[in-house]
Amino acid sequence: MMIYHLAADAVLLIHLTFILFALFGALLGLRQRWILWLHLPAAIWAIVVGFMGWICPLTPLENFLRTAAGEQGYSGGFIEHYVLPIIYPQGLTLDLQMLFGLTALTINLVIYYFVIRKLYFSGKTDLTE
Repeated sequence: MMIYHLAADAVLLIHLTFILFALFGALLGLRQRWILWLHLPAAIWAIVVGFMGWICPLTPLENFLRTAAGEQGYSGGFIEHYVLPIIYPQGLTLDLQMLFGLTALTINLVIYYFVIRKLYFSGKTDLTE
């Protein structure tokens, strides 16, 4: 059952990485513009999930793996104690989830403003560089 526990932890870390990338990945686009082609769909997905109140597909996958590992919750261990509350805050409501979507939208609009401004003033509009 340890393999299911490790797989669930890996899914949790992938989920956290995706969230951070969806929020701040455009900053990587300031250096490597091709990353914007990966970031924009990720940011749109995170924003839509927030506004629509959907559940990310990684959540049921992680829960399935935790159940398969014989776990009954998110207790014990560093990942469960420190990372889970970031991704799954207590008292998560639709209003709070929509606030997360609005936060993701705002962060990305601000970052993309600077990315577009840099592209415009540098004269390099090719996003594949």
